[in-house]
Amino acid sequence: MTNTPAIAEVYLRPGDYHFGGPNTRIRTLLGSCVSLVLWHPKARLGGMCHFMLPTRGRPTAQLDGRYGDEAMRLLRAAADSSGTCFSEYQVRVFGGGNMFPTRLPGNRQHIGLQNIAMARFLVAEQGLICHGEHVGGIGHRNLIFDIWSGHLALKQSPPLSISGPSGVSST
Repeated sequence: MTNTPAIAEVYLRPGDYHFGGPNTRIRTLLGSCVSLVLWHPKARLGGMCHFMLPTRGRPTAQLDGRYGDEAMRLLRAAADSSGTCFSEYQVRVFGGGNMFPTRLPGNRQHIGLQNIAMARFLVAEQGLICHGEHVGGIGHRNLIFDIWSGHLALKQSPPLSISGPSGVSST
């Protein structure tokens, strides 16, 4: 009988991030929020963040993962402390959906699109190459990242219908 290491499951809520080693699976549920997923194929290290807004707009001493620019800095610090070279990480971007397409049909810059733009900016700013993305559209995404293999599982679902006081769906 072999001793297989236990898999640690980490669930990210908005504003959370996690960086870890090979026996880790990270999950999250995204709507208009965005996740940056980092993976180092040789070291079998990786991380994910779940940010809600592109930026806070004012620097503070305490970084907050709810903001894209600060979430990237938190991930970068974790990767740097592992002794790996940040430029060797593969990055992928997920999320940024329009959660209210019937309420904001003409809004070309809903918060999801702003988050996507920030994620792309941050990837370029860090000198990383985006190895894939699944962004925009409508609805939410369930995302699972297995650090030991770099495997990502994604399921996109339409937004839930919103019922008014009479119980009639508005979508």
